[in-house]
Amino acid sequence: MKFFVDTADVEAIRELAELGMADGVTTNPSLILKSGRDILEVTREICGIVDGPVSAEVVATKAPAMIDEGRKLAEIAPNIAIKVPLTWDGLKACKVLSGEGRMVNVTLCFSAAQALLAAKAGASFISPFIGRLDDINLDGMDLIADIRTIYDNYGFETEILAASIRSVNHITEAAKIGADVATAPPAVLKKMAEHPLTDKGLATFMADWEKTGQKIL
Repeated sequence: MKFFVDTADVEAIRELAELGMADGVTTNPSLILKSGRDILEVTREICGIVDGPVSAEVVATKAPAMIDEGRKLAEIAPNIAIKVPLTWDGLKACKVLSGEGRMVNVTLCFSAAQALLAAKAGASFISPFIGRLDDINLDGMDLIADIRTIYDNYGFETEILAASIRSVNHITEAAKIGADVATAPPAVLKKMAEHPLTDKGLATFMADWEKTGQKIL
């Protein structure tokens, strides 16, 4: 499974990239707002940190303007993935942009039927939103499983990018089902390393080591 970092915080991205834990980055208008920076400037900096896809989202709602914005964003760097919403206009934009050889991430997916449309429109990535489905008492993992089955049935190459991830369990379950990518905030990715038994075991080792009176350096 590939890990994408869901943030526009360049320092957080840099830290994870240095560990090999950032295969790509996803941004959206809300994350750009939180960064307080110009979208073109911060996206260009992010593209210089990671080699993998960096999703930059259009803000137009009609296909012609989406296409124009997507082309503008794609000029930032070769690893830009143009992010469009899963609307009829978004699918039109996806078809045109993907036909030009550009990576397209179709976002805000909440059903398997939507995911099937995105794959047929040539999407590089489909972003089903797990957490937001959980918020309305639906199981987001059911959606991941349904999309995996459909894509495998017909050999679609669109990658499943599990999004709206809120917990380590979300990542683990998405990986078990076969999502190609998980995009998560830096804090959630770092939390994957935590376990109370690891902490307890380390504390025991350190206490015993201190009793030996030895030093390695």
